[in-house]
This record gives sequence, structure tokens and C-alpha cells, in this order.
Amino acid sequence: MIHMANQIAQFFASYPPEESIAGIANHLQKFWEKRMRQQLHEYIAQGGGGLNPLVVEAEKRLAPTSVSRI
Repeated sequence: MIHMANQIAQFFASYPPEESIAGIANHLQKFWEKRMRQQLHEYIAQGGGGLNPLVVEAEKRLAPTSVSRI
């Protein structure tokens, strides 16, 4: 997950910061499953070590997710 998120950030790194963050958030919302976004959220809540700061900022813009337990 960390590797994938950082690859997305690397792709958007050449954009202006605001566009980078928006692009990363958009990508995560469109292409990552809800469970993946929840895992990212939880990882960041525990410190987010190793994540590109752009990913951390982008995650803040995602709609809150909840994972239902059956």
C-alpha cells in the first residue's frame, strides 16, 4: 500500500502542489477500493511512516470511509 501510494505521488510530483494533492485524492477515490482507502487512513492515523507527504495531504480530502464487518 505504501509503495503504491508513493508511486501515485511520484507521478503527480511535477504538478503544482495543489494540483498534485487534488490529483492524488482523485486517483485514490476513483481507483482504490474502500477497504484500501480505510487501510491508508488507519496507517496515517498511526503515524504514516514512509508515506510521501502529498499522499498524507490527499488522504485528508477523501470522504470518510467505513468498513462494514459481517
